[in-house]
Amino acid sequence: MTDTEQKLRQQMSQLCASLFARGYSVGTAGNVSARLDDGILMTPTNSTLGGIDPDRIAKIDLNGNHVAGDKPTKEVFLHQAFYDTRPQTGAVVHLHSTYATALSCSEGVDPNDCVPPLTPYVVMRVGTVARVPYVKPGDPKSGDLIRDLGGKYTAVLLANHGPVVSGKDLFSAVCAAEELEETAKLLITLRGQETRLLTGQDVQDLKNTFKSM
Repeated sequence: MTDTEQKLRQQMSQLCASLFARGYSVGTAGNVSARLDDGILMTPTNSTLGGIDPDRIAKIDLNGNHVAGDKPTKEVFLHQAFYDTRPQTGAVVHLHSTYATALSCSEGVDPNDCVPPLTPYVVMRVGTVARVPYVKPGDPKSGDLIRDLGGKYTAVLLANHGPVVSGKDLFSAVCAAEELEETAKLLITLRGQETRLLTGQDVQDLKNTFKSM
């Protein structure tokens, strides 16, 4: 095992524990992955993000074969779909965080843009968010739904399930997943109130200034 892989395993364990400690994941919900030159590290199936053993993190090769560690998450298809369609992706975070999951269950959202530009940070760190139709957890079709988006989105909401967020590296993906959750919380808190969104010009200015992944 290379030093790079050892360090990434340690970082994944620490960041997963942080997400769990702050309530972004409960029980055995959620899974996280990060790409190496020779494969992908993934949190094991039926494990809690609060207690990930770095040495037991699953590893699959670039062809999807399990080569080391415990058995990978059953949501492996979600992760592979992002890596396959967005070559710049270095990590993927799937959570069942409360407010983003609530938004995934909400009627009346635009499936092509379900998180309006409420703050500059959701534009800078997350970008436009799609919602894909419901399929049962672990169904390979979930990966097909993400592939059908053609790599246009860094983040999606799985209907009635929760968010999946990609990033250029593990730290960036975790931060973006947290930003999406906090923005969903603001959106739900502000329901029924007159709300100012960023203008199209505001959004374009942010995109020009802060080049997202």
